[in-house]
Amino acid sequence: MSKKFDVIVIGGGPAGMMAAITAAMNGSQVALFEKNKRLGKKLLMTGGGRCNVTNNRPVDDLITHIPGNGRFLYSTFSQFDNQDVMTFFNEHGVALKEEDHGRIFPVSDKSTTIVNALKDELEKLRVELHFKEPIEKVISDGTAIQGVRTSEGDYSAKSVIVTTGGITHPSTGSQGDGYRFAKSVGHHVTPLYPTESPIFLTNDFVAEKTLQGLSLQDVDLAVVDEKNKLIASHEMDLLFTHFGISGPAALRCSSFVNQLLRTQETVTLRLDCFPEKSAAALDRRNQPACGRINETIKECFSRFLAGTTAAFLFRKSRNW
Repeated sequence: MSKKFDVIVIGGGPAGMMAAITAAMNGSQVALFEKNKRLGKKLLMTGGGRCNVTNNRPVDDLITHIPGNGRFLYSTFSQFDNQDVMTFFNEHGVALKEEDHGRIFPVSDKSTTIVNALKDELEKLRVELHFKEPIEKVISDGTAIQGVRTSEGDYSAKSVIVTTGGITHPSTGSQGDGYRFAKSVGHHVTPLYPTESPIFLTNDFVAEKTLQGLSLQDVDLAVVDEKNKLIASHEMDLLFTHFGISGPAALRCSSFVNQLLRTQETVTLRLDCFPEKSAAALDRRNQPACGRINETIKECFSRFLAGTTAAFLFRKSRNW
């Protein structure tokens, strides 16, 4: 086992594996350290176990949907973008398919397909893999990085790449190690908050499980502040859960919700089930259909919305 490398990568998730592969492809002697006993533990969970590899939409559209200041990724995408990701996997024998909203999945519908393809390439390029060997310290002389330290000793390297992720899922190894390493070598860490997470709601219908399990497609979820100012909105799918909402629309809006909660006690969400139609257009569409003899208002609602949604809105409307 070597103790000297050109590049050391900390973290065996997708970013770490791709960083190690790229460095090795360019002739570097590379070591990859993963604290778990296998690679891609969190990656295996993504996309409901199917792995949402990337998105086929234009880069400008991707930037728009990145929470916060997504513009800083323009320089990265100019070097390796979503099309390059798809080309990489196609060239390594992984067949991909496109689903709604441009989402790309492996044809196998298995995250293991992606993890195995990356692992095979690491082994082909002779990247030295270190499992269950957590990094204790990034070694620096104050001006340059010199390597890393583990319980097994010190490893030297000209470059150290930190790809440990955030603190999103501690059981997978994402425990905030990267922030500690960054601080130890003089970097400043800004206040942390979740950027893509399910949203907890305090409404009565959540406690009553009225809408639990309901899935809505192509709806618009908006975040408004305490002054009723629109902060952000995303038109995607939405899922009601036992604690609130999840699904792509909720995940995209969660960053803005979490930021607002730092300055105000509650945040209001606004749901539009027909974002492509104005109120006037809906009214024109509904009037003929809801004028049928012997049809109740509740039955009319059900003609345009899922049964659970229609029943819920009908009950709420009676209290307005």
